[in-house]
Amino acid sequence: MEATDLSREEVVRRGKELYERSIRTQVETEENIGRVLVIDVETGEYEIADKNIHAADVLHAKHPNAQLYGIRIGYRSMESFGGMRIRTGP
Repeated sequence: MEATDLSREEVVRRGKELYERSIRTQVETEENIGRVLVIDVETGEYEIADKNIHAADVLHAKHPNAQLYGIRIGYRSMESFGGMRIRTGP
């Protein structure tokens, strides 16, 4: 499959939509909180790992031109610079 050249904004929009619509309820479990989830925004495939590079490597092995969106499960941001990560939800 040939990848579409999406803008950064479109990758983020699609990634967030996929996560909220069909992935979140499957992966947001106590054992996954704090782990990294990377989504191929064109296929909807995703990988969970302790480090984002590992999840991205798995998806790139399947689809070398994949456009990926990553999040930290249960948090608002992937990383924090000089502060604390803020949890989502209750």
